Amino acid sequence: MKNKFLIISLFLFFLLLQANAQQNVRPPYQYPTEPEVLVNLREWQDLKFGLFMHWGTYSLWGIDASWPLCPEEHAWIARPKDKAYTQFVEEYENLIKIFNPLQFDPSKWAAAAKEAGMKYVIFTTKHHDGFNMFDTRQSEYRITSKDCPFHSHPKANVTKEIFEAFQKENFKTGAYYSIADWNHNDYWWDYYPPKSREMNYSPIKNPEKYDRFHQFMCNQLEELVNGDYGKVDILWFDLPELSSEKGVDWERLSKTVRSYQPQTMMVARHTNTQYENYRTPEQEIPERALDYPWETCMTMGRLWLYNADDQFKTSHQLIQNLVQIVSRGGNFLLNIGPSPDGDFHPTAYERLKEIGGWMKINSEAIYATKPISPYHETKLVFTQKGNTVYATYLPDEDEKNIPSIVLVHSMQPKKGSKVYLLGYSQPLSWENTGKGFTIAIPKSLQNKPPCQYAWTFKFEVNQ
Repeated sequence: MKNKFLIISLFLFFLLLQANAQQNVRPPYQYPTEPEVLVNLREWQDLKFGLFMHWGTYSLWGIDASWPLCPEEHAWIARPKDKAYTQFVEEYENLIKIFNPLQFDPSKWAAAAKEAGMKYVIFTTKHHDGFNMFDTRQSEYRITSKDCPFHSHPKANVTKEIFEAFQKENFKTGAYYSIADWNHNDYWWDYYPPKSREMNYSPIKNPEKYDRFHQFMCNQLEELVNGDYGKVDILWFDLPELSSEKGVDWERLSKTVRSYQPQTMMVARHTNTQYENYRTPEQEIPERALDYPWETCMTMGRLWLYNADDQFKTSHQLIQNLVQIVSRGGNFLLNIGPSPDGDFHPTAYERLKEIGGWMKINSEAIYATKPISPYHETKLVFTQKGNTVYATYLPDEDEKNIPSIVLVHSMQPKKGSKVYLLGYSQPLSWENTGKGFTIAIPKSLQNKPPCQYAWTFKFEVNQ
């Protein structure tokens, strides 16, 4: 009887695990059907490395971007314990009166990003707090408002200036746009207190407010894509929950956007719809290669925004993150938060320069490559371009010398072909070992590699 009970219990437990696993599996990715979007998507996938920028009045306080306004209780939402919520909101929204980034020079950012090997940029035109970093006519809560001292500056429309600077360097440009708008009365209606990140009223019972908020979004998106900001390749939508009762009318937003720019990719995060043109794991690298377009968005420091005391990832970490992401078929969107004065932290410039030094030698193993099975083994990760395979060795942080012998288990070079280390002009000796092969590294090269952080071997593979 006990055994029967145990079997039934195990069976029920298995069913529960299976149900939980199914809940965690996202529906199949849907490729866009619009030809112009599909071309743009394919081009974007070849770029591999981009710059993300979170910037707004929140940089004055160095607190998590927008989130302290959210009434939810989470350990990561840092709001002063000694202030009433209403007082905090009032002080936060008054930051517009002192936001004056006089050191703003987007051409400097574009030059640094280009040197690092980045190929596209996503900028936060509007975060959850509703503060607009572009010259919208739909709200007075914007950087070009008379309430903001920066409004009279010739570069006050910072989104326009950023896009123009990066477009001059042949970057694809994208606008981050938060669906949540905690400053808008048709999102958080002042008749009720806010309850969560979502709308604080029923859109079903108040359809006129729901419709008005959609019209507001359409008007803003039209401003962004109507030509004043040049070619907008990506619209990167965040916090799209809106309401548990009724979601975003993505078709309406799509018609607005693509009537002006039919090529624009829409990244409606986590919606599992045709409007999520690529997926966006955040602050993590998938453990395996993914068979759909995706991009890891990750901070260079700990925070999404500027904080003078932030702790930055090392160049070793950032470069190896890039290589691992690309080997699994993804793009790497690396975030830097500009300061309230309008510049990057000095450490951010240092990291970009060091990444750029590595990319000058190894970029052919990054751009326009595809993942190749087994994707990684031991300390090697693989990418492919045609018949050429790149095996990148990822040393430990304290590992400064290349091993005398590098063993590849899972593939072999084409018979009679040569094996090279990128950055070193002479071919290396190699030998078959059955299924794999070994690469012999000369003593002089072991002690003086052509670059730091990761070393890339190149060879033609048997097909």
